[in-house]
Amino acid sequence: MATFPLLQTGAVAQYPLERRARTATQVVRFLDGSEQKYRGLAAPLHAWRVQLDLLDDVEKAELDAFFVTQQGAVQSFAFTDPWDGAVYPNCRLGADEVRSVELKEMQARVAVEILENHA
Repeated sequence: MATFPLLQTGAVAQYPLERRARTATQVVRFLDGSEQKYRGLAAPLHAWRVQLDLLDDVEKAELDAFFVTQQGAVQSFAFTDPWDGAVYPNCRLGADEVRSVELKEMQARVAVEILENHA
């Protein structure tokens, strides 16, 4: 299985970094106005927004190749949570496109969203 590429420093991400947990609560509303709620997932799913600044050409090329290999959001890969080092083996990119900005020669900025998939 593929793994999200590391930077040349060995880090998986840079600051600022955003992490959140997603849940799926289903709500059934009845004619009398009452509600019944239940969980759609056994456990929360994690999501990360990773912004990588000042990437050199090698790091940018590795991320571009990873994106092509993953076919955007189609393929699953392993992602290491930068906060606690836990490896989430079933993740995907959050979009079929990646945002990339060339800051100057040999320096780029890339932003991606990574979503944990249902087991």
